[in-house]
Amino acid sequence: MNRLVVVESPTKARTIRRFLPDEYRVEASMGHVRDLPASASQIPAKYKGHGWSRLGVNVENDFEPIYVIPPDKRKVIKELKDALKDADELYIATDEDREGESIGWHLLEVLEPKVPVRRMVFHEITREAIQDALQHTREMDRALIDAQETRRILDRLVGYSLSPLLWKKIAPKLSAGRVQSVAVRLIVSREIERILFVPASYWGLVAKLAVHGKGFEATLTHLDDTRVATGRDFDDATGKLKDGADVVPLDEERATALAEALPSSRWTVTSVESKDQRRSPYAPFITSTLQQEASRKLRLSARDTMSVAQRLYEQGFITYMRTDSTTLSGEAMRASRQAVVDRYGEEYLSPGPREFTSKVRNAQEAHEAIRPAGTSMRTADEIGLSGRERALYDLIWKRTVASQMADARLRLVSAEIEASAAETTARFRSSGRTIEFPGFFRAYVEGSDDPEAALEDRDQPLPALETGTTPACRGVEAGGHETRPPARLTDASLIRILEGEGIGRPSTYASIIDTIVSRGYVRRTGGQLIPTFTAFATNNLLETHFERLVDTGFTAGMEQVLDDIASGSVEAVPYLRQFFRGSDGLERRVEAGLDDIDARKVSEIRFDKWDPFLVRVGRYGPYVEAPSDGDRQVASLPDDLAPGDVTRARLEELVSGAKESDRVLGIHPDTEMPVLLCRGPYGHYVQLGDDDRPAKPKRVSIPRELAPEGVDLEIAVRLLSLPRVLGPHPESGQDILANVGRYGPYVQHGSTFASLSKDDDVLEVGLDRALELLSRKELRNKPLRTIGKHPESGEPVEIFEGRYGPFVKHGRTNASLPKGLPPEDVTMEAALELLAARAKRGPAKKGRGRKKKG
Repeated sequence: MNRLVVVESPTKARTIRRFLPDEYRVEASMGHVRDLPASASQIPAKYKGHGWSRLGVNVENDFEPIYVIPPDKRKVIKELKDALKDADELYIATDEDREGESIGWHLLEVLEPKVPVRRMVFHEITREAIQDALQHTREMDRALIDAQETRRILDRLVGYSLSPLLWKKIAPKLSAGRVQSVAVRLIVSREIERILFVPASYWGLVAKLAVHGKGFEATLTHLDDTRVATGRDFDDATGKLKDGADVVPLDEERATALAEALPSSRWTVTSVESKDQRRSPYAPFITSTLQQEASRKLRLSARDTMSVAQRLYEQGFITYMRTDSTTLSGEAMRASRQAVVDRYGEEYLSPGPREFTSKVRNAQEAHEAIRPAGTSMRTADEIGLSGRERALYDLIWKRTVASQMADARLRLVSAEIEASAAETTARFRSSGRTIEFPGFFRAYVEGSDDPEAALEDRDQPLPALETGTTPACRGVEAGGHETRPPARLTDASLIRILEGEGIGRPSTYASIIDTIVSRGYVRRTGGQLIPTFTAFATNNLLETHFERLVDTGFTAGMEQVLDDIASGSVEAVPYLRQFFRGSDGLERRVEAGLDDIDARKVSEIRFDKWDPFLVRVGRYGPYVEAPSDGDRQVASLPDDLAPGDVTRARLEELVSGAKESDRVLGIHPDTEMPVLLCRGPYGHYVQLGDDDRPAKPKRVSIPRELAPEGVDLEIAVRLLSLPRVLGPHPESGQDILANVGRYGPYVQHGSTFASLSKDDDVLEVGLDRALELLSRKELRNKPLRTIGKHPESGEPVEIFEGRYGPFVKHGRTNASLPKGLPPEDVTMEAALELLAARAKRGPAKKGRGRKKKG
């Protein structure tokens, strides 16, 4: 009997194939084979006359979704149908969550099998798990399918209703989403806190003390029984002490005087307290905690974490990575406990198996926790992993094993020490910590990728102290401090908030963060998520006119409804009807917004500390506006200027710079034409000749590292002489050039361009340095893999690593690889299909914008 097994990806298919008998044929669907129309061109002709057709959902007929088969999936479907002709049974082996159930259902709708259908589910790809899944197949879960479909329809209604409103009122190409808009609001709200923050200054004292030659530090806490003010005592909005704060603020003068007087005083320990503390290990990873820890320890974005985890799962190394459950199976628990004994010894094993309860709001889909697959707990070395896969697997291994280890035992000691000067009694406090037994710390310390080093850092004992001990004072240091604004959100902290509020599903957080970055709402800088001015304007509109949709409580309530639909306790259609077409539904509010929303008002960003300046977001980007002699003066804002970093002085500088007239630096010695220093919307540049000449004057941007006020005629002439010839390339003989382009200074060899660093000077950079930069760039330009020659052109078909992930390239056509498809799995046939689909869509559209001067 022949059996066809369908999974989502070639990697998963290849792994499963190893564990099945020969009569089982395993094929990949390459993800979803059907979806709502992605564009107007995909809407079937019979629906195009209806007003609702642009939504892809028939809101007049019980919100019936209009499903279409994307062009790039037609060949996949044909291959699956051909394979099904030879099969006596069909096994749907897609992932066991809602998304996987939905993919499986769409497969059945498209393939229309006439043979028996079995649903096999598993949360790890091992021989035992696959064999067990074959023996315990089930029917398709209609409740999961309906819940996923409702979620998809709801997201489409929100996104496709609000996005056109944003295009009309703010700027083109923006988008809104049920969860993404809440995420943007959270990030904007944190930036507003930073803008409104008023810093406060305060001083403190640190004493250098010693007992029996062993030094330790103590921090001033009280003066004459009144607590000394610290950062938490100041109001973030005023920079002043909070009302009712019974504290004494210490200024520089008094702190310095005490620091000079106290060392000669008698120091006495007035009390010593010690207590034992136990720390229990963390639960094994779920999706959200894995994303958070990978962000902290490995500096991976949520997207990268899930991409690496997907590869590990599909290769059979870890269990399913989209889960809310912290449960370990009995086999996994036994394997973890054996690994503890083998690696650390019996004393590091917890007295009994540890079980954990999920704390995720609306937790659903009861999978196992994320853990190493199988029952042997192999390490990354034993598997032979490398790179990111090794790092993430090692993190999962340590967290899983640590969950079954003994508690860590600590001894915490605190001492209070007093000294008097100038009729003032100063009380200091010193704390120490000793790790009596490291327990699970030996394997895992949260936030650290080196447990042994972390143990050393955590072990900070005090010398032996008791009441009446008189330590020697080696000095007292006065130090000034300033309160800090709230930290910007990161992938990890945003996910923690979303999860805590019950907003969205952990499995979607990575794509949500990716979306708000790609849509221009957020920039990632040094791990921080920094909102743009466009995010502020969009949030203004949504908060003012669609407040419920960006309210965390309302959005969490929607998640609960979707979970209730999954459990069968709520019907989808009545909920959708009320949400979209009710008396206060989304449809009516959007229609009203088209007339009522003042585009100029919602695009205005104003704070008292910026007065008289304000920022607006226009169709071509943000700009500052200020009154000027009865008129208004505007200036474009730099792309990298964060709202929280804006000051009145910076806005004044931008406006003043925009008002500056072009300045003549002198006459060019060769052309006898004037050389001007000018300022455009994107910065300063030098120009040869006036604008009124018939030919367009030559312009060269001034590198960011070069201050405009430092540009004289000599420097300007050198800039205008660019590009510089640095010398011939030792291999090709072609000239290597140094120049300034749209994105800054660079060196060039043929078609290879390499940016100069901030420490390089385009006017001084030499041949050796250029060769070094070009060599690095050319290495990056080499293909990850050459698949072969194109059957028609004979040109190579290659895979490269791009800014947004791997892509296949032939000639001038580039096509991104589908999510979850590793470069090593791409066949020539798959590559040609991707390239053909990309070619049909035509060349990528370039974003519209004003021409850049200089």
